Amino acid sequence: MLGKFKKRLNTVVEFEQVPVPEKNQKSWWSFLGMYAGEHTAGTEFVIGPLFVAHGVAAMDLIIGLVVGNLLAVLSWAFICAPIAVKERITLYYKMQKICGSRLTTIYNLVNALMFCFLAGSMIAVSATAVGIPFNLPMPTLEDWLPTSFMWVVIVVVIGMITTVIAMLGYNQVSRFANIAAPWMILIFISAAIAVLPEVGVNSASDFWGVAQERIWTGIPLEGQSKFTVWHVIFFAWFCNMAMHIGMADMSILRYARSWKAGFTSAAGMYVGHYIAWLASGILYAVFLYKSQNSLEFAPGPVAFYAAGVAGAICVMVAGWTTANPTIYRAGLAVQSILPHFKTWKITFIVGAVTTLAACFPALVMKLLEFVALYGLILMPMGAVIFIDFHLFPKFNLKEDYAKLSGIRFNWAAGLTWVLTLICCWLMSKFLGLEIFFLGLPGWFIAAILYVLLGKYYQSQKIATV
Repeated sequence: MLGKFKKRLNTVVEFEQVPVPEKNQKSWWSFLGMYAGEHTAGTEFVIGPLFVAHGVAAMDLIIGLVVGNLLAVLSWAFICAPIAVKERITLYYKMQKICGSRLTTIYNLVNALMFCFLAGSMIAVSATAVGIPFNLPMPTLEDWLPTSFMWVVIVVVIGMITTVIAMLGYNQVSRFANIAAPWMILIFISAAIAVLPEVGVNSASDFWGVAQERIWTGIPLEGQSKFTVWHVIFFAWFCNMAMHIGMADMSILRYARSWKAGFTSAAGMYVGHYIAWLASGILYAVFLYKSQNSLEFAPGPVAFYAAGVAGAICVMVAGWTTANPTIYRAGLAVQSILPHFKTWKITFIVGAVTTLAACFPALVMKLLEFVALYGLILMPMGAVIFIDFHLFPKFNLKEDYAKLSGIRFNWAAGLTWVLTLICCWLMSKFLGLEIFFLGLPGWFIAAILYVLLGKYYQSQKIATV
């Protein structure tokens, strides 16, 4: 049996170093299901409650999610998708053509590590559901280390299952998401509606008053910072910054027949990041109301309380639907460094690292800060790709300079990456900008730096020829 499974894995072709052929391109329906599944997922059981914990007011949340999610959809559709469909190669191969093999290796290692941590947090979310029958001690908002030996065992089992699905390639990742997404959103909505009477909502007219007084009160929990409408807008926009502005979803959207498939991200943004964040926030608010503001933070038991076994299963599957494509992306990142190895073997190693990271519940407790940080770290290279593709030809500069010149380290791109992050750190330290707000000015800094450094670097290289 293992022999047949290995044989099947060896037949998986992901076109890591070549453009996706026309016969393998997919309709918008494939991406609709993937985005809905990936973004109606484990993160939603964490982010929605964290907005409650950080004291977001009800109106701030409603407005912030409408605006922020719209900006995210437009970023996928107009920044990432056109380049993905034109090039039809992975982000990592595109990076190699622009930046050279050495700089790309550094970037890919950082990228893969960030993806491993994100996927690990989702495996941890699933573990809170699987642990219910075992009376597993659940982590709190202050926990960093594993809470018990059983926690580690459950994480390892979930990590193995998730990794196997990711090893089977994009087709299986997409199919899994399409099956899971419609069912999960129904659980989110039905569970939230079921618990509303427990906080005093007995009719539609009761909802808004209760939402302001008992759910999104505008008052943070003890030890948590206060979030405003601007936090919500920029978080909703930039929580997936690595995917759209950072261009990671080039690796996914290269399969699309048209760049318009980028608009299918709306299924994830408005079903997942809007409805599911609201629903999970309601579930957590009820939990806080009943537990008198307990610091325990476990999506599994919260959903189980509201929707029984179906709620717990929903949390478990939701973690998988985020972890699967994330591990897949991380595997592609490492495979581009080791192109002679089969992608499934690399994905297995990546899955092991992800599972190890999942043992630490701090990844879940600090998820808002982590996703903002990992998007910020990867953002400058997204700006490099965008400027290289759209503006360099207009400035009489060479696209894909590393490939054309044969260099292995494009100093213009490398310095852009480092200097942009230094500028973001300085803005944080001396201007007091929180991490959620650094991505927007950081992108323009990166764009300007890459034009100036690229012009200088290419002129110097030509002069020495």
